[in-house]
Amino acid sequence: MAAERPLRVGITCYPSVGGSGILASALGEELARRGHAVHFISYERPFRLSAATPGIHFHPVVINDYELFRYPDYTLPLSVRMAEVARDHALDVLHVHYAVPHATAAILARAMVGTGGAPRVVTTLHGTDTTLLGRDPGYGPAIRHALLQSDAVTTVSAWLRDETRRLLAVECPIDVIPNFFSPRPVTRTRAEVRAELGVGEEPLLVHLSNLRPVKRFDLLLEALARVPAGRPWKLLVLAGGDFQPYAPLVRRLGLESRVVVRANVFDVEDYLQAADLGLFTSESESFCLGVLEAMWFGCPSVSTAVGGIPEVVEDGRSGLLVAEAGAEPLAAAVTALLDDPARRRRLGMEARRRAETVFSAAAVVPRYEALYRRVLAAPVGRS
Repeated sequence: MAAERPLRVGITCYPSVGGSGILASALGEELARRGHAVHFISYERPFRLSAATPGIHFHPVVINDYELFRYPDYTLPLSVRMAEVARDHALDVLHVHYAVPHATAAILARAMVGTGGAPRVVTTLHGTDTTLLGRDPGYGPAIRHALLQSDAVTTVSAWLRDETRRLLAVECPIDVIPNFFSPRPVTRTRAEVRAELGVGEEPLLVHLSNLRPVKRFDLLLEALARVPAGRPWKLLVLAGGDFQPYAPLVRRLGLESRVVVRANVFDVEDYLQAADLGLFTSESESFCLGVLEAMWFGCPSVSTAVGGIPEVVEDGRSGLLVAEAGAEPLAAAVTALLDDPARRRRLGMEARRRAETVFSAAAVVPRYEALYRRVLAAPVGRS
């Protein structure tokens, strides 16, 4: 049988630091490495997208601030740019990450291209586009319409699939394709990174996120303040958002000497390979890419047992899940692993094994390729 031809895929995501943009960037790079042509369409180049990968193209969206509009519009310029790129490069698929406004723009772009050469639309939901905006009467109906008109819809966890169906009342098929992580080679040794951070032999905890309120970084700090005195540790915060609002709390809790912050880090791998334990205290998560990124480096995590996290971490096997999202239970779990390095290493070894076998590019990216080919073989859109 003849080999299947390479695909031409357009990808739109939020380019700022965040799980959806990081996943979309990694997917684009992996597709390009497999011989597909990948076209990113956004208002700026995604934060974690490598400029060195052959087969990657970037098409900026120009946003005009007309006085006629009280707020600048992004959806319409994005849809026009999507349609232009789809026509000029004969795209097979427009894969949009995050429903608002990307899915709506893609549906409009498909209509502008016309049935003769219109790309298929694949919408991937990452979390708050369902759990937050899906509840909003000003967005929910538009999101539901975009999902019903997409040629395929995916979510990054079974939990998010079920929440999407419950909140938006959509009966269309939803494929669950989890996040993956493809770590880049580290450029510095563990010892070099720990020296830079001022860390000696003490365990190094790590937290990486965009520090939005849902991440409950305040709870994380409160939990660490309750770790019994005498345990040596430091916390590294790889912040994709503004850390300054939390600085007063750090001072009030007396943690100034314990907390080290690095903002908008591109090469997270250097820091993750120097860490010993992750800590994630979100009140809601569709997946939690940060947990997976740490797992790849044999770094187990203490995490709140919310949303899709239990689909990533096997409690007591590849990390610890805390059912009660209070400071005391979290502190107890952290203390248990600080006091038991052997158990921490066992959890880390299993975390690494699980990341490599279940959440690797080799395991996940072919599922997206199969999905693209499936929708290309089917009629356009859903009624």
